[in-house]
Amino acid sequence: MTTHAVEVVYRGIFQKSLSRNICRSIVLAARLEGKIGTAFGRYGDSPERNGIPAKYFAIVADDAIELEEILAQYEPTQVDVTVTVDDTLCKGVESWAWYGLQPINALTKPNGTVLVTSYQSPDQLKEDMHTKDKPYNLAIVKASKSFSGLWVYKDDHTDVRILGALARVLPDMVSLDSYKKVIILEWKEDRKAISAERSYERLSVFPVEPGEGNQEVPFRFDLPGLEHMEEALVIPGIQAGGGFRGGEGGFEPVRSSVFKKFSTRTMRPVVNFETCIKCTLCWLQCPDSCFDVTPDGLYDANMQACCGCGVCEDVCPVPECVVMVNEEAFSDNASQYEHWQNDRDGYMEWLNQKIALPKSENRAHGLHHWDQYKDEVAKMAEVDDGD
Repeated sequence: MTTHAVEVVYRGIFQKSLSRNICRSIVLAARLEGKIGTAFGRYGDSPERNGIPAKYFAIVADDAIELEEILAQYEPTQVDVTVTVDDTLCKGVESWAWYGLQPINALTKPNGTVLVTSYQSPDQLKEDMHTKDKPYNLAIVKASKSFSGLWVYKDDHTDVRILGALARVLPDMVSLDSYKKVIILEWKEDRKAISAERSYERLSVFPVEPGEGNQEVPFRFDLPGLEHMEEALVIPGIQAGGGFRGGEGGFEPVRSSVFKKFSTRTMRPVVNFETCIKCTLCWLQCPDSCFDVTPDGLYDANMQACCGCGVCEDVCPVPECVVMVNEEAFSDNASQYEHWQNDRDGYMEWLNQKIALPKSENRAHGLHHWDQYKDEVAKMAEVDDGD
């Protein structure tokens, strides 16, 4: 008997329908082959804010008893395939301060597969993914991030392309033919079945050796045990904060020591301190209070707290004073203000390089209406046809 498990790591509400479609289709296709399975969301208490990472699972077994045994666990402790439909999640998954930062490959079995939708190279993705002591594979579906709005589903074939890729990397779970049959039954569109087949044929798979990847130790903290829990329900108040970096000038709010919001981010603001007019708008309008007020009246975005929503760029009245840049362009969360203070010429060169990066894809979370996606989807179809 064999049980297979797939996890889909996705961005909050923006990719929930996409992830549900993938996992539901896996189970439906397995049923066509006489197997049994179930699909469910892992973080179901509404983590749907601003792209906070969440998970969907699909479990497929040969019979009901075997499935019941695996479901005795709250979630699988190992999966055959980890799917992430946003490559910035390769840096790690932080889900409301429950664990700290979980590597994207934390649950991936030895010789299993991390399946990523991305235009990045395998070497770029490996730089972000934390090391494991066992080998696994990296599979890349050449595709952009399938972000949608709160009530909008972006039908760009990402779901069926993932299904085609799964048939390639995990054929023992479900065959390509079964996926194609389910796609026709569910979507009643031959083009989607063709997209799944093309993804199966074009998928790139690369081995990742033990110790290869990001050597940093992921952020961790100790959960309170029974001996440290307070009586009744206690919600500590948040302190007001103090001076910038502990000094007397400026202001720096007190933030949670365990909830690091950087894994919610697909973009980050880059600030031109030379052109800042100190209007206060970014600081006032930031929904996460991520800006620290410096002693000289400038505003430094704290990259531990920034979730990449882009409000600061929208409200800034000075052209290109705050610019949102794709998160893939950064390898740390260092202070931009301190960089500028220590080396102003070097910082301006760094800033101009970041702003000048080609906009290979639109990472903005779609927030408004259906029509905004039509042009994007048409362009992606052209790429798929010509690839």
